[in-house]
Amino acid sequence: MGERGILIEFEPEISERLLRKLLFYKNKLEEFYDEVNVEVINTYNSLLISYMFSIENVYNEVSAIKELFGEAKIGKINNQQIFHLPVCYEEEFGWDLEYISKEKKLSKEVIIQLHTKPFYTVFFTGFLPGFLYLGGLDKKLQISRRNEPRMKIEKGAVGIGENQTGIYPKSSPGGWQILGNCPVQFFDKNNDPPCEILAGDKVKFYSVSKEEFEEISEQISEGTFQLKKENYEG
Repeated sequence: MGERGILIEFEPEISERLLRKLLFYKNKLEEFYDEVNVEVINTYNSLLISYMFSIENVYNEVSAIKELFGEAKIGKINNQQIFHLPVCYEEEFGWDLEYISKEKKLSKEVIIQLHTKPFYTVFFTGFLPGFLYLGGLDKKLQISRRNEPRMKIEKGAVGIGENQTGIYPKSSPGGWQILGNCPVQFFDKNNDPPCEILAGDKVKFYSVSKEEFEEISEQISEGTFQLKKENYEG
């Protein structure tokens, strides 16, 4: 990937099995490059090693990576968490609930039940800083993106695009079908890491009323909101 990057591709699939493999190797690479200025980024089925300098000998570098991977025995991923996120699905925020209801022949109540039931897996973040790509959407809710993307999606909008669900961490154009809104702040450049929710973590949505949404928003503004989370072993 040019003079400052090495791309490692794995099986062309989207699965938790592959995600565990990717995150294990990502951790090994970060340990390997502990004293070198590099960033390791994962997608659904690849790892990108981004160097802050030109690679002197890419063949030696690739050889060292192959040796590292050959010696590694994939084990459990530690320090993973489940985050419980509030979502208001009321009409003011659920712009496309009516459309999804008609297309999928499901009541709005059933749509909300199906959307809040799974423990979603965070595969990676991207598109926008803090945008979570979540896997585990119920097949009954899978729906195509809008034919014409909106010029502006509100910050916190919770949407569906094909077999994924996600949350817009800031206002932006977008084509996903919008179900509701989550008031939680997902990205802060002053924090380390800037996005608390990481690849390999789990997300569980829970429904809140408009009044509860406003209360949580106020608590977030005041810095008193406590995000519900718990540890789990991956």
